[in-house]
Formats: sequence, C-alpha cells, structure tokens
Amino acid sequence: MKSKFFTFLMVGLLGIFLVASWLIGIRFLRTGDLTAQLIGAGTIALTILGSWVLFREISFGRGIERLGGQLHREGGLPEDVVERSPGGRANRSQADEQFEKYKAQAEAKPDDWRSWFRLSMAYDTAGDRTRARQSMRRAIDMERAARARGQGPGRR
Repeated sequence: MKSKFFTFLMVGLLGIFLVASWLIGIRFLRTGDLTAQLIGAGTIALTILGSWVLFREISFGRGIERLGGQLHREGGLPEDVVERSPGGRANRSQADEQFEKYKAQAEAKPDDWRSWFRLSMAYDTAGDRTRARQSMRRAIDMERAARARGQGPGRR
C-alpha cells in the first residue's frame, strides 16, 4: 500500500509539472518574439510527449495489476523460490533454471497470455528488464484481444 501511495504522489506531482509546463509554453507562444515562440512550441511538444509516456506507463501498470490479480485468483502465479543475496540479487543458477521452465511453457502455449506473464516474471528475476517488459506487454495485449473476442478473463 505504501508503494501505491508514493506512485500516486509521483503521478500527481508529474501531472502538476506537466500542466505548469503547458501553461508556460502557451505564455511563450503568445509573445511577439520568434525565439520565445519556438521555445513555447518545444515546451508544449515535450509536455504532450510526457503526457503520452505517463499515460502509457499507467496503462502498463494497470494491465500488470489486472493480470496479476487474475492469475492470483486462479492460483497460477509462480512462486518466488529463487534465493537472493542480501543486496537483492537473484541466485543466477536458480534464476536461469526458473527461466528455462517458464520459457518452455511459453513455447508450448504461445497463445496463452498466462505463460507470457510468467515468462516476464522469470525475465525480471534473471535481471533482463527489457525482455521482461516486452513479454509483459505481449501478455497484456493477448489478454486484451481475448477479452475483445469474448473469451472473457477467466477462460483458458
């Protein structure tokens, strides 16, 4: 719960910053100076980009939470059995062993978002955040497509 509070706090502060940047950009655009207008246009462009990134990350987080909750209700979340160092690093051989297990599941069921969700968690445990995010995005997209086809969230 503490992490959600800080997430909401940071999103709120970023929102305030984006609104302030937008307003400053508008003020620059209203001047008669070309240089100031270019700065204003750049500020507005960065504000739009920042808003898009913020929306995308919030949507990603909500998707992870939704799918994780569903897997938890189904009893399908993988157990974290990998030992960790005092600094939080996963035992490399155990992480690799766990990764191979979930990679094989994803290869066996490439159309099941659940296998991609678990593979994403294995990538994360192994320290490959880029592939973890890619796999999670794939799981979210697959689940969303299944819901759109009318297969519902709980059907396999």
